[in-house]
Amino acid sequence: MPSEYRLILKHADHPGYTPDIDCYVRHGGYEMLKKVLALQVKEFPGGKTMSPQEQIRDEVLKSGLRGRGGAGFSCGLKWSFVDRKSGKPIYLICNADESEPGTFKDRQIIHKDPHQLLEGMIMSCWANDVKLAYIYIRGEFVEGAKILQGAIREARAKNFLGRNILGSGYELEIHIHRGAGAYICGEETGLIESLEGKRAYPRIKPPYFPAVLGLYMCPTIVNNVETLCAVKHIVAMGSAEYTKLGTPNNTGTRIVSLSGHVKRPGYYEVEVGKVTLGELVNDPAFGGGLPDGRRLKAIIPGGSSAKVFKAGEKFKLKRKGADGQMATVEVDLLDLPYDFDSLAQAGSMSGSGAIIVMDDSTDIVEALANIAEFYAHESCGQCTPCREGSLWMSKALQRLTHGHGRGQDADYLVQIAKNIQGRTICAFGEACAWPVLSFVNKFKDEFVARGAEAERRNAAKGASPAVEMKMAASPQA
Repeated sequence: MPSEYRLILKHADHPGYTPDIDCYVRHGGYEMLKKVLALQVKEFPGGKTMSPQEQIRDEVLKSGLRGRGGAGFSCGLKWSFVDRKSGKPIYLICNADESEPGTFKDRQIIHKDPHQLLEGMIMSCWANDVKLAYIYIRGEFVEGAKILQGAIREARAKNFLGRNILGSGYELEIHIHRGAGAYICGEETGLIESLEGKRAYPRIKPPYFPAVLGLYMCPTIVNNVETLCAVKHIVAMGSAEYTKLGTPNNTGTRIVSLSGHVKRPGYYEVEVGKVTLGELVNDPAFGGGLPDGRRLKAIIPGGSSAKVFKAGEKFKLKRKGADGQMATVEVDLLDLPYDFDSLAQAGSMSGSGAIIVMDDSTDIVEALANIAEFYAHESCGQCTPCREGSLWMSKALQRLTHGHGRGQDADYLVQIAKNIQGRTICAFGEACAWPVLSFVNKFKDEFVARGAEAERRNAAKGASPAVEMKMAASPQA
């Protein structure tokens, strides 16, 4: 039977566990920080040495930890890109923006175990020679910001922050920066622009890779809340033990946010790849199945920007056989392991770990219209294809849902989406285009039928094209 494996959330929901520092210390908090600060230079045969900071960076790299914020990029590799020879200060930013619709995992850590985040941040900062760090938190998380501010005060009072931390000679300050609730600030360079007090226009990469030219044009590391918490456990367990959790290339645990048409929506921590999508949805230990009498229609596996899966789909995945050779196997949607690589091979992504379940009562056209309206509202407006295209798609879908659609609107939506993806500075273009491309591709009959019915009804009434239709009509119309 599948079950949760609580590592980061080990204490979070226990009765009597509180977010204050005294409770955290009673449960072993900050012991790993003390261990790290006491590390000595490691010597190897031949006179080669490894500094304590390099040891921690090496452990994180060997652990295989991948970013838990969306892209799933290697955390240790990201750290290795940092320009340590420029002479400029190095900054670390914790991305606590959590703007992806359907995602509600990081706020659980912030509200219930904030000192775990701080300890992971302090250790990560120490390993990367950072003296000043920021937590960029979503503006709507008012209570979360207050909790973190209080935790920082407590940590400073106990000498876990500030000057000469625990007598080690290391100093670090962490500041809270509240954003204005803009989705684009979840993109690391947009976040950096916002943190500098500017409009959150993402930067062009290259040359503005944060590891070289980040905050104030200095080397900068941007990591997600869950990612930074995992650093503490990697140090505690050692990279060799940590890699035993999860599956090859998908190590450790992952907190997933499960919502939509399931009996037990919520957040669950699992070993990466050890639980299937079907188990997360249907097993009593997790989602508990769909409402009685309902059948599965679709699943969005990684937040609203991930491509949707249709019930009954099958996928061909590459797997290593017992003989060590790669083989292609066919896997049903509900048997798809929930890990970075399997979901990518199936044509979507695990993204922020947000699973949105839709049963057969779902109006797919309405669902996509809701998603498209969100992305049209959240586009920063810097790139023309995204600024204009996201709004065109939203308007076309609004027409479809308000009885003014056309049979060709499905193809029109695909045409716009294809002209957005790959043509923008940041990945927001894909974020707004991929849902449209996947929804229309997999449920095209519903979009065509909705538009054709509107055309027949309006023709029978002798109605002229609505204002909404004129606003979003295709150039060919």
